[in-house]
Amino acid sequence: MTSVTAHRLESLQESSIREMTRLALRYGAINLSQGLPDFPAPEEVKQAAAQAIMEDHNQYSITWGLPETRQAVAHKMDTLYGIHADPDRHITITCGVSEAIVAAIMAVVNPGDEVVIVEPFHENYVPAVRFAGGVPRFVTLRPPHFHLDIDELQQAFGPRTKAIILNTPHNPTGHVFTREELTHIGKLAEAWNSVIISDEIYEHILYDNRAHVPPATLPGLEKRVITLGGLSKTYAVTGWRLGYAVIPNDTLSRAFRTVHDYMTICAPTPLQRAAVVALGLPSSYYEQQKRAYALRRELIVEALQEAGFQVHPPEGAYYLLADFSPLGWTKDDVAFAHWLTREVGVAVVPGSTFYHRKELGVAQVRFAFAKKFSTLEEAGRRLRRVRERIGLEEHAS
Repeated sequence: MTSVTAHRLESLQESSIREMTRLALRYGAINLSQGLPDFPAPEEVKQAAAQAIMEDHNQYSITWGLPETRQAVAHKMDTLYGIHADPDRHITITCGVSEAIVAAIMAVVNPGDEVVIVEPFHENYVPAVRFAGGVPRFVTLRPPHFHLDIDELQQAFGPRTKAIILNTPHNPTGHVFTREELTHIGKLAEAWNSVIISDEIYEHILYDNRAHVPPATLPGLEKRVITLGGLSKTYAVTGWRLGYAVIPNDTLSRAFRTVHDYMTICAPTPLQRAAVVALGLPSSYYEQQKRAYALRRELIVEALQEAGFQVHPPEGAYYLLADFSPLGWTKDDVAFAHWLTREVGVAVVPGSTFYHRKELGVAQVRFAFAKKFSTLEEAGRRLRRVRERIGLEEHAS
């Protein structure tokens, strides 16, 4: 039988991140691969979801979300960032940011259009572009500091550039884009009439007094930016798949809503009601969260450094890319990640997963540290034995 699958899938494969979670389950490893917390969500948020279910708020909502949920998002964006969006026209509640990325790309990209992607990148960015028939163009953040190369950025833009996908704070490097970097991106987007798709799911997870700067807050960019956010990371509810898009541009918002309508109909109704409670939590919740993540970062960085990894502490989000080349491993990142999961009991993601040019990640793995302190301490104990176990592995072979 001749192939009946779509050509757009030929350069794609299933998620490496989810594969590593499956391996973690198979070998009983500590899962530092996928960004899923093992600590509980806020009690009042869980209670709000349970109450909504028990009160039978279990049917479809309006396609773009419950009015009160959209109003809560609009209030947050206005209060925190001064971004003004009409909840009736400019805000859509989505099934997570992953859906929102696909919807945004499908809403603006025609076959042959180019989309600038900053690498290393989250796994769903390239497939989203491929699904729309677009052509990805890559700009690389390089260790140890992962700053944006402005010259490389300028070279990536051109007459066919339709959009750029930006993620700040950045997964997997932890880089927090500066106002200066964002200004350069904004100027190029204006010059080439491009849309900025800004994935801001980690907006509240920042270190060392850094500030999150949404691109939509920069002068002249509000109508050019599709701002995406969600509940998964901030409130430890990754399984709820609840996100949102803020698009203060009638044309772009209508296009986005059309794609969302036919892709998912609506986000889960009872969880939208819980989102109103989550978005209404006091500022003390976010301050406590920052302190807790700072301690987690300290734990994982110290453990990795003691184990012999080369590490640059992240500026935001809850991931870091670690270089394992000082350990003496002679195979690639995929082999290392599988071995670490199977033999050491700590699951990570191969670094090449996040790069178009796979060789850039061949000596890296990503650690996710959204875990209980006890989980990270146990992972640290296991990781400190890595160099010794590699020596035994090499000797045995």
